[in-house]
Amino acid sequence: MNKILTRNQLSENVVKLTIEAPVIAKKRKAGQFIILRTHKKRSERIPLTIADADALKGTITLVFQVVGKSTAELAAFQVGDSINDLVGPLGKATHIENFGNVVCIGGGIGIAPMHPIAQALKGAGNNVTSILGARTKGLLVMEEEVNKASDKVIIVTDDGSYGEQGFVTNALEKIINDGQKVDVVVAIGPAIMMKMVCKVTEPHKIKTVVSLNTIMVDGTGMCGCCRVSVDGTTQFVCVDGPEFDGHKVDFDGMMKRQSTYVDLEKQSYDIYKSHGCGNRCTCK
Repeated sequence: MNKILTRNQLSENVVKLTIEAPVIAKKRKAGQFIILRTHKKRSERIPLTIADADALKGTITLVFQVVGKSTAELAAFQVGDSINDLVGPLGKATHIENFGNVVCIGGGIGIAPMHPIAQALKGAGNNVTSILGARTKGLLVMEEEVNKASDKVIIVTDDGSYGEQGFVTNALEKIINDGQKVDVVVAIGPAIMMKMVCKVTEPHKIKTVVSLNTIMVDGTGMCGCCRVSVDGTTQFVCVDGPEFDGHKVDFDGMMKRQSTYVDLEKQSYDIYKSHGCGNRCTCK
């Protein structure tokens, strides 16, 4: 059992939890994730990237958006509650070295998993420019933390309510067109955003790393749910990733697989909301 030590509501549907997990906090590296179950008998397994960790305190930080029944259950937990089980760190860690000038791009909730990567890259001596994007100001998360992990931060919102109006790709194109040298781009966010970032960088032959968020169950490569085509070969996000060369990922195929259970997920979420049971729900 992993106890929740702090809980912060970052926006209407985004929650930040600090959780007691000393072994994971000590071993985790940038880019890795965990899988948790809120309850023993009736919960699905949820993969979440570790947004931050404190090895001395033995804690990890998770930032997630409520998008369905399972994340709604997790959001209902309060300080002092315990998560049934939590396993990690999983996946391959981000390859960190001094590349030179790195642009880290986080879109929406993707800012959370981008943060530890920016931290590690800056710690390795890179000049880190972070681009944060959200639909509107109220959906922007972890700005303060990313500022500490970056040499420069550019903020864009779709509606212009904060920072520059536009998309992360507009900000990236401006950096490139202004003649600034970019050695590596790291992009994390919605699949369509990562796809468009790769379209911007590919003509310039800029190495682009993306972190994929596919359907996932066991996290050990056995179930095959997280499979994705990379350079024409099947890869498993949970063990071969979650990071891949963005110029080789079949984003269209991945997005098609991601939509497989959308209707069932909505049905399950609607039933959960109609019960109003919160994290004490025992409905089956």
